[in-house]
Amino acid sequence: MCMKNKADNLLLPALKKIQKRDGFISEDSVKALSIETKIPVSRIFGVITFYSMLHTKKQGKHIIYICSSPSCAVNGSLDIFKYLEKKLKIKAGSTTKDKKFTLYETSCIGCCDEPPAMLLNGKSHTKLTETKIDQIIKKCRS
Repeated sequence: MCMKNKADNLLLPALKKIQKRDGFISEDSVKALSIETKIPVSRIFGVITFYSMLHTKKQGKHIIYICSSPSCAVNGSLDIFKYLEKKLKIKAGSTTKDKKFTLYETSCIGCCDEPPAMLLNGKSHTKLTETKIDQIIKKCRS
């Protein structure tokens, strides 16, 4: 039987708080959290690597997750993803040179009723088209 302590239950919220504060979760932050919670560094990194929306390197000001779930994929999300790669001149998991955008592909974001969809800084955008993407990116750049 796996014994969990109270710190285990607070680990994910603590990691989210660090990421919100710093923009990512550094190795130093993990070590400090390990000391504070008495949770091994390896377990903390295990949690970070399990959750695709936790990051161990600096991210762009605007983080984009394009949904690749079946509903979004059959409705053009992969084309939207390729369009964003071309428009932003980056590949999946990369950040633009001006540090404004980081782009990811992710599994379902819960917008299956209005595909294709993406999360931009945690906010969903649905029924995406290239025109809608252009408007969203223009707004972020201004």
